[in-house]
Amino acid sequence: MKRILPVSVLLASLLPGAGVADDSREIAALQEYLDFAQYTDGTITAGQLASVELGGVLFIDTRSPERFAAGHIPGAINIEWRQILTRRGEIPDDRPVVLYCDTGMLSSKAHMALRIAGREDVKVLFRGYGAWLEGE
Repeated sequence: MKRILPVSVLLASLLPGAGVADDSREIAALQEYLDFAQYTDGTITAGQLASVELGGVLFIDTRSPERFAAGHIPGAINIEWRQILTRRGEIPDDRPVVLYCDTGMLSSKAHMALRIAGREDVKVLFRGYGAWLEGE
């Protein structure tokens, strides 16, 4: 059975000066994830979403509340990327989740944290909210 480390411990141990040895459990857990992640793992384009039944997808805007208020994908909820783990109880596990931000950078960080925490039904909107607006 694959053991999943608490992400807060895992990520905190990787901070500069944390003194993590190259053979640590945390590094091994991250390496295990990276070994099996495919290059396109976890991404979806706005064009691909056009063929998906969007009523079953939960969109999570990982930007700031101010950016969310300025405009977002209809039906999306706002969970800022740094809060994704502390608020993961708000994310249902019975339907697909698509994370997005302006470019994909912040939502990618949230995606990796959720994946390491054991979520598998999460994707990142490639090129973010702008791509959604353009329908790409």
